Amino acid sequence: MTDLQVSLIAIGGAIVVGVISYNKWQELKAKKTVERAFSSPHDDVLMRSESDAPGTHADRQEPGFGRPDDTAASEAAIVDSESGLTPEPVASDAEEDLIQVPQKDLPIDQLIDCTIPLALETPLRGEKILPVIQALRHVGGKAVHYIGQADKGRWEAVSHGRVYHALQAGIQMANRTSPLNELEYSEFVTRLRQIADELGAEPDVRDMVEIMTAARSLHQFIGEFGAQLSVNVQSNSAPWAIGTLLAALERQGFDLRPDGRLVMPDGDGGTLFSISTNVTLAAETTNRLTLLLDVPCVAPGRDGFGAMVACAKSLATRLDGTVVDDGNQPLSNEALAEIAAQVESFYGDMEAVQVPAGSARALRLFN
Repeated sequence: MTDLQVSLIAIGGAIVVGVISYNKWQELKAKKTVERAFSSPHDDVLMRSESDAPGTHADRQEPGFGRPDDTAASEAAIVDSESGLTPEPVASDAEEDLIQVPQKDLPIDQLIDCTIPLALETPLRGEKILPVIQALRHVGGKAVHYIGQADKGRWEAVSHGRVYHALQAGIQMANRTSPLNELEYSEFVTRLRQIADELGAEPDVRDMVEIMTAARSLHQFIGEFGAQLSVNVQSNSAPWAIGTLLAALERQGFDLRPDGRLVMPDGDGGTLFSISTNVTLAAETTNRLTLLLDVPCVAPGRDGFGAMVACAKSLATRLDGTVVDDGNQPLSNEALAEIAAQVESFYGDMEAVQVPAGSARALRLFN
């Protein structure tokens, strides 16, 4: 065996050892990452009590999502702003006061989103961030949103022309359909890690068990507060022709939406209530209309129930019908007034747990 062959064998052996060592190091690094993501306890603002939250105020505890039978207890468990987001304090008192100002209308809401901080290695411009995060906007039926920390610790929606020092990603923990489940959360974390790698960021992943508990609690709340009220207009004689009826409904102010729903607009792009003919598209007549109010999605100031009842009475007069309940029993003014009082009480319950009817938070949960 020549010196050249011996040298080549030695070099080959060194390369093999180096490759094996590198693979072992990568495997150990990945194992630690997974353990950090799914095993280590993380501070969860949705799960902690006041005594567990260092540096927080009594009015910044997150609420539980049971029925608000104890209003005082509910009000003691309220986040300070509708966004629920409290950024990290900075050194000076003046800057800290600025950061603590409630910031509303943020895409992320810590009361209903599972938020994951993304620590950036270097500040990034919005133009760099936006194309990357666009790849993760939904997981299953749950929306994913992002915010960035700009100058002076101010959090905002990520936009062009701005520089960000940190990011947060949030996935909605529940909607009317279902709570966030383990598979959805795992997919969210996996895809978010890919985004973090592209941005040079380190995600601080939340504990799965705590997030699943919070998601189920939030979904239970949605079920308890997802009230929908209906009144019906029943024909007193012959059924109404659909063509004539639709024309009458348009004159009444209803809009036909692309999805086929007939809705009464609120004047600001939203919906007060909807109406159904209770028949298929192929039907030529109907003898019953149903007006439906999605109570948590309409702000109290719009008086959605009052507007719906007034509309039903107007239609009954114009179409020779009677306002009835689901059991086809006429609804008296006294009965309607009692229901209106119950709606007002319901709005108070929603306000007590910081999910005001018609608010951005309520619309996200109940739409």
